[in-house]
Amino acid sequence: MQLNSSFKQSESFSLTKEPNPEEPEVDKEAEVTITRPSLPASTGEGVGIYLGQRNNSLAFQKSEELQKTLLLHRHERQLIILQDFPDPDALSCAWTYQLIAQQYDIKCEIIYAGTLSHQENIALVKLTGLPAQRWTPQTIKGKDLSCYQGFILIDNQGTTSQLLTSVQQAGIPLVAVIDHHSLQTELKADFVDVRPYVRATATIFTQYLQAGLLGLDSSISQHVKCATALMHGLRSDTNRLMQAQEEDFMAAAYLSRFYDAQLLNAILQANRSKRVMDVIERSLKNRIVQNNFSIAGVGYLRYDDRDAIPQAADFLVTEENVHTAVVYGIVHDEDDELEVVIGSLRTTKLTLDPDEFIKEAFGQDSTGRFFGGGRTGAGGFEIPMGFLSGGNENSAYARMKWEVFDAQIKQKLLRLVNPKDNPIQSE
Repeated sequence: MQLNSSFKQSESFSLTKEPNPEEPEVDKEAEVTITRPSLPASTGEGVGIYLGQRNNSLAFQKSEELQKTLLLHRHERQLIILQDFPDPDALSCAWTYQLIAQQYDIKCEIIYAGTLSHQENIALVKLTGLPAQRWTPQTIKGKDLSCYQGFILIDNQGTTSQLLTSVQQAGIPLVAVIDHHSLQTELKADFVDVRPYVRATATIFTQYLQAGLLGLDSSISQHVKCATALMHGLRSDTNRLMQAQEEDFMAAAYLSRFYDAQLLNAILQANRSKRVMDVIERSLKNRIVQNNFSIAGVGYLRYDDRDAIPQAADFLVTEENVHTAVVYGIVHDEDDELEVVIGSLRTTKLTLDPDEFIKEAFGQDSTGRFFGGGRTGAGGFEIPMGFLSGGNENSAYARMKWEVFDAQIKQKLLRLVNPKDNPIQSE
């Protein structure tokens, strides 16, 4: 998408004013002077969005729609729900939405149900002071949710959050969904911006900033840290910009005016823990390679080490003659006796669609929700174990349970990778 980010310092445009019952009646057409593409002021005063490329620019159209939605929800309190294990893209975009919403006197709390286990995610939150909170399914049951008038889904569509059910049961309406993954289910919200062809949700939010939803100021520490977080999210979801497209590069160019390179470098230099290295070692020992697919089960992991799985997949896909890696394990939450089969896919094969591959491999649950999905180059899946969760005190039983799930996952994957072979016998 072509977006103009270079403008003359002062240009005059004819803008159409939306009627506002709180203001005195004015002419429909007004000549105004602006110094950059900008949306109306957050108070509702002003005369409309910058109209350059309005008819053919989805980014500006969506920015205008979001601005109107925020105006309708002024003075509210909202929840921003992230996936259970939020990545830099989700975290940075949630923070950006929170800062944008503050201009409309909308108070937002950023919540997730899982944990921050990837060393870079932990560093991102600690070094920037990013205001994300962990609410477990048990925590949210003890919360008074009646004070919230809406909730937002960012970088997810609710299928990867344990908190969604409680929020819906509390009768809180869905205000907005902003995501770059393929559409998972029909969404009913005041504002929907789902663009699967965009490499990172951070790109979408940077376009909102470029359109004037929030004027970044390099003299404001919080703005600099948020821009740094967005740059990290964009960089992370585009594989260090190697999978970036034109609009991603344009977003990065815009953020380059505001982000702190030294702070970003400190986030990226976070060391892997010994437990992460152990999981990578396990994936190397257990992997099987067929038709350039590397598939590895890594057994049981603590809940806090969940992000070792995608890091192991990132490592395996670098092996010679491997274009796709899938790593999975049983993640165990000791506090809640909860177990989930969690897996990650990484691929360098341009013709392989991770979203289609994972959905075809693992299908849907009884409610019609897919167990996983993906985007360009990456995907993931989560399969609840339900009644079989827990009870691993007996080592023989725990081993038998793992062997069953390991064989089932391999069978489903190898049915697509090597359909003529018997997956169970292929080991």
